[in-house]
Amino acid sequence: MRSSRPTGSLVALVAAAALAFGVGVTPASAHPPHPGHGGKVSEATGYGGAVATVDADATRVGLDVLRKGGNAVDAAVAAAATLGVTEPFSSGIGGGGFFVYYDAATGKVHTIDGRETAPMTMRSDSFLENGVPLLFADAVTSGLSVGVPGTPRTWATALEQWGSLDLRRALRGATDVARRGFVVDQTFVDQTTANVARFSAFRSSSDLFLRRGAPPAVGSVFRNRDLADTYDLLARKGADALYTGRLAQEIVRTVQDPPVRRNSPLVVRPGLLELGDLAAYQAPLREPTHVTYRGLDVYGMAPPSSGGSTVGEALNILEASDLGDTTQTLHHYLEASALAFADRNRYVGDDAFVDVPLEELLSDEFAAERACLIDPEVALTKPVSPGVPDGDYSAECETAAVGTEGSDGQSTTHLTTADRWGNVVAYTLTIESLGGNGIVVPGRGFLLNNELTDFNFTDTQGGADPNLPGPGKRPRSSMAPTIILADGTPFLALGSPGGSTIITTVLQILVNRLDLGMDLPAAVAAPRATQRNTAAVQAEPGFDRTALQALGHTFADNPEIGAATGIEFLDGGAMQAVAEPTRRGGGSAAVVVHGS
Repeated sequence: MRSSRPTGSLVALVAAAALAFGVGVTPASAHPPHPGHGGKVSEATGYGGAVATVDADATRVGLDVLRKGGNAVDAAVAAAATLGVTEPFSSGIGGGGFFVYYDAATGKVHTIDGRETAPMTMRSDSFLENGVPLLFADAVTSGLSVGVPGTPRTWATALEQWGSLDLRRALRGATDVARRGFVVDQTFVDQTTANVARFSAFRSSSDLFLRRGAPPAVGSVFRNRDLADTYDLLARKGADALYTGRLAQEIVRTVQDPPVRRNSPLVVRPGLLELGDLAAYQAPLREPTHVTYRGLDVYGMAPPSSGGSTVGEALNILEASDLGDTTQTLHHYLEASALAFADRNRYVGDDAFVDVPLEELLSDEFAAERACLIDPEVALTKPVSPGVPDGDYSAECETAAVGTEGSDGQSTTHLTTADRWGNVVAYTLTIESLGGNGIVVPGRGFLLNNELTDFNFTDTQGGADPNLPGPGKRPRSSMAPTIILADGTPFLALGSPGGSTIITTVLQILVNRLDLGMDLPAAVAAPRATQRNTAAVQAEPGFDRTALQALGHTFADNPEIGAATGIEFLDGGAMQAVAEPTRRGGGSAAVVVHGS
């Protein structure tokens, strides 16, 4: 299970092979419209670098960067920009995300916080009208839900810190896909169809996605020349072009005065975003979360993400438990998830505004106290109450108390890249709901986010809610890009979309891989169940429930949970890139040089 990184002559051999395979790459201008989402391969093993995304075009563009000498960071930015074209309802420059990077030269893991921020005029009651919370759907499709986008600043920061390309070169592949188009698949049609009512309300959105008044047909070529022009602007002027100047003014105007059609039945509330909010935005470097599990070092994203802390706490609880057979392993996985979610909901928020006891949440002592509550014979009554991570932990088990359920999230995308030098990126990015807030910036080709609806609209914690709105605050996220090291070198990198199910998807894949002995493709493909401190476990149809029901777990159906990608580093320097075989239409994995 341990990983190894190519060293000495093997590195030179792999590098030479990678360059050799890059010679004669067909110029972009010689390609017909790109094949789009078809022809996906969900698993590839080989050398010289790897890319795994949800989309064939994004994977191809990232792989082209690696073949031409770019590194994992360059490939990640190039692939992410392409996802903004081909997966515009899940990601794009109107949103944000979290970027986790392993630097082979130093052996260190770094992270970039590209989470969106609330306008400086936002208050804790901004989602209330006459003291009553807005309906969630009304809050989503509005200017009020839009936070300052973090994605362009994330790309610029990553390239400046660790890349070998500038933003202009990193955007070339995506710009080409946007201008010449890609072939539409069923997933794109389904996602467009799910947004018809919202997109129809805005001229800019319907002009882009509902040409002739309907979603595009499967097999048609979809072009987004407005986005290509916007990428050209960023290529010429850098990421600052989105945060100052004309484009910033257009974003603010769209948020403050949404382009609603006169005959639309929707009541679309204006937002609070101002030019000063955009100009002040930063994507800071943050220390990653870190726990050890089965002798491996697990690194993730710190607050305002709850991904690293919740995955880490759950792993610590599992390590403090006797997992036993498959049924007991899955039982403990569900119980550890519920306990960690109870603590997440109570304690985790933007730590620039609230005191997050991160060190205690990730301590072995706190995990042991929480693990003590798990009964191997009977499932806990959900929801459970949070623990008290105060450094004073009981040597005796206490009785689990009943708590309150937390909130759910929406849609996202994740990509994973690695290069021939051993650098690795796990990058999760999003515009929040499927289709964001539903509003395309007129003439710019991208949707705006609705990330501010990740805040709790009202206090859920009796005066101690860490995730209420506030000026300049970053809403709590569940994104959980994760990098795992064995003996200081990469072993596994992964992540997933799926709102708050991101956390349990990453956790279950790790349990499948590390505790149930599956290889990575099987761990990703296996049916999923998610327990987020709710009365019922949500589970995919193929998940075997019988033995767990006998322990007291109750289940509700969820047709699809997550859409992960990952890369495992095998002995001898090989890389295994893995994407979903079927979820969200299947993903796309590729390596520079094939081999086993």
